[in-house]
Amino acid sequence: MKLKTALAAALLPAMAITLAPAASSASAPMAAQRQAPGFYRMRVGRFEVTALLNGTHMFPVDQLVVCAKPGETDKLLGQRYLASPVEGMINAFLVNTGDRLILIDTGAGDLYGKEAGGLSEALRASGYAPEQIDDIFVTHLHEDHVGGLVKDGRMVFPNAIVHVSKTDYDFWTDDKNQAGVSALLKPFFHAVRGVLRPYSAIGHVVPFDATEADLIPGLRPVAAPGHTPGHTTYLLHDGKDAMLFWGDTVHVAGVQFDDPHVAIKYDWKVPAAIASRDTLCDHPKAIAVIAALRTEPWATTRHSVGI
Repeated sequence: MKLKTALAAALLPAMAITLAPAASSASAPMAAQRQAPGFYRMRVGRFEVTALLNGTHMFPVDQLVVCAKPGETDKLLGQRYLASPVEGMINAFLVNTGDRLILIDTGAGDLYGKEAGGLSEALRASGYAPEQIDDIFVTHLHEDHVGGLVKDGRMVFPNAIVHVSKTDYDFWTDDKNQAGVSALLKPFFHAVRGVLRPYSAIGHVVPFDATEADLIPGLRPVAAPGHTPGHTTYLLHDGKDAMLFWGDTVHVAGVQFDDPHVAIKYDWKVPAAIASRDTLCDHPKAIAVIAALRTEPWATTRHSVGI
């Protein structure tokens, strides 16, 4: 599937779902407005935003959805010429503020094997290098969103500060909480500690409390608990322009835009995840794009920081 198609379903859910202390001064001029496979670039006010393709994987929708009516998933996928499993995109987003380089999530890295791990290559192809990243803002601590922090146990982004909800950090770094999650989620505890360890060792992990204030100028956290305890979306805003990054608020666009009460087995608390999705789907930056996605058969993929 072409990246632009992925973007329509990944970015737009991000934007439209389309939206801190610094370790170093890694500012970089904004890259030329060129496009290529592996990344897609756009402007949001004064910000340059680049969607980065980390990889794809086959997502067995029929095995992982919950709360769907009998036959509903197959029917909705069929309306978009799809059937389970659906090829899903794993994406991350780079924001150049003009004086800072920010990543929203880091993809799966090596934790998804051959299906992922392409973030650094996409980043370099887009005109930037991992060493230039100043800040990483994490939507939630699942391995397909933070696995790209490390390669062979070493930091991929050695100068970056990793920002994450304190609620999510406290939950996934405490093994006592394993007793309260499904077998599907238990491996995340070990994976999360592994990818955070080298950053924590040098003081580069900074948990933040829930707040409605900007964490840095133009980037505001929006709490969306349910998929994880501290699941956070981020609103990038400049004047009238804004982009909403909402990783894993929607997993299967072709199903959940039509019926947002369909949930996923990876949700920590299904009722809370549904409530957060309902709230975000009513966000003024999401309504128009969701309406367009519901009418376009190509708007089908899952998984980005946007989706």
